[in-house]
Amino acid sequence: MLLSVSESDSQREREEKMKGGDEVIASSGPLDWRFSQVFGERSAGEEVHEVDIISAIEFDKSGDHLATGDRGGRVVLFERTDSKNTSGSRKDLEGADYSLRHPEFRYKTEFQSHEPEFDYLKSLEIEEKINKIRWSQTANGALFLLSTNDKTIKFWKVQEKKIKKLCEINTDSSRSLGNGSVESSSNSNGKNSCLTNGGSPDKVNNYLSNDYSFPPGGFPSLQLPTVTISPETSPVARCRRVYTHAHDYHINSISNNSDGETFISADDLRINLWNLEISNQSFNIVDVKPANMEDLTEVITSAEFHPTHCNTLAYSSSKGSIRLIDLRQSALCDSHSKLFEDTETPTSRSFFTEIIASISDIKFAKGGRYILSRDYMTLKLWDINMDSGPVSTFQVHEHLRPKLCDLYENDSIFDKFECCLSGDGLRVATGSYSNLFRVFGVSPGSTETTTLEASKNPMRRQVTTPAKPSRPSLSSITRAVRRGGAESTGGADGNGNSFDHTTKLLHLAWHPTENSIACAAANSLYMYYA
Repeated sequence: MLLSVSESDSQREREEKMKGGDEVIASSGPLDWRFSQVFGERSAGEEVHEVDIISAIEFDKSGDHLATGDRGGRVVLFERTDSKNTSGSRKDLEGADYSLRHPEFRYKTEFQSHEPEFDYLKSLEIEEKINKIRWSQTANGALFLLSTNDKTIKFWKVQEKKIKKLCEINTDSSRSLGNGSVESSSNSNGKNSCLTNGGSPDKVNNYLSNDYSFPPGGFPSLQLPTVTISPETSPVARCRRVYTHAHDYHINSISNNSDGETFISADDLRINLWNLEISNQSFNIVDVKPANMEDLTEVITSAEFHPTHCNTLAYSSSKGSIRLIDLRQSALCDSHSKLFEDTETPTSRSFFTEIIASISDIKFAKGGRYILSRDYMTLKLWDINMDSGPVSTFQVHEHLRPKLCDLYENDSIFDKFECCLSGDGLRVATGSYSNLFRVFGVSPGSTETTTLEASKNPMRRQVTTPAKPSRPSLSSITRAVRRGGAESTGGADGNGNSFDHTTKLLHLAWHPTENSIACAAANSLYMYYA
């Protein structure tokens, strides 16, 4: 039974939750999502180039910077501006409606992170597409981040550099110069009349002639430019490290360790541990490759370090399981410390059962107590202290079950949707087709299920549709809850919207401290707040 608490106590609990505590806080109800910004908006009918499609999104820990990567190998950085615009008297600031403020970002810089390559030994073309971006700890005012394509990981440093400018000439052509010579009045307009290296138009031919003798004091019209450092700054990206030749298969994940010194990279069969300062060697900590490849039954699909425990990491598989491993157990973590899998047997098995069970993404909650996983049909929330099954299951694509055969034919069933959690741990989100994304409340008893569209009017075709849990919901979070569009049939979702498999929202990220979501629809970056 939930007890009523004072407003101060409730606020204290929220603060503890924001700091990563494991307390469960009742949600205040569905959020009212509003459009904030869009970058790279395309007009109706405008063709989208393949290289411009966004393939990765990531907020840094402070939430003041946002990075996106695209299929062209470029990384674009955005910085927050609204937190700096706090000018005005104290009385005006106190009287302002804080609820109207929301995160605002502006373009900061971009750089070419990866180029297309060709592996001559394997006759394999390596795309420049950015698979993942992860922010590292800042130092001395500089930003650090990791980016990876299928084979190569790079460590970037982005720092503000003062701009060097070429100033006006530092001599006055009207003054008497070396050897007592005086510039002619026709050249008094020195800035416009001077040529490269200080040549004078009416004497240039004379100076360049073979019989011309240099005066003892040098050229009387020589005018030297000077380089000065401007107070203005410009962000400059520099590649600090390149980590390569460590993966035989395509890299699907990278994750920074909480110790600030190491990170992991994962491909289909192996997970490697790197030191940020050492690029020529890594340690293989997980290897699921069988002696005979014909015996291969599952592959690694995603991996992530625990947010606070530097010795703990989790990785997911194509069979729908999540393994928690402890680096203190052994150098090669062949065995896991905990195994999380949904033991609930599907009502009817089919050819697609194993395909749709494959987990495409996992994320730790801020405190590290919970893990969010995304497979093709559902979102699942797991408690690392309870390996009997997921705490909650949220139906995302149940309305597509009758169309699995068509989705298999056009390869859409293999789409890898990402997931994210709010900083307070009260909500989760993931993408879908028709440029839609869904937000679910995870608090005990919450029925919040909101579907939004990646457009300037996110609620244009959607309405908030709380769905009834399929089983009684207890106040304890240890009881599993299923929500979403399970009752929907045909090719429409819970709101009756038909789906378009050609427009898919695969990548999104939740601001670490505020209710703000950034999501990618093709080459456009949309941002929403609540």
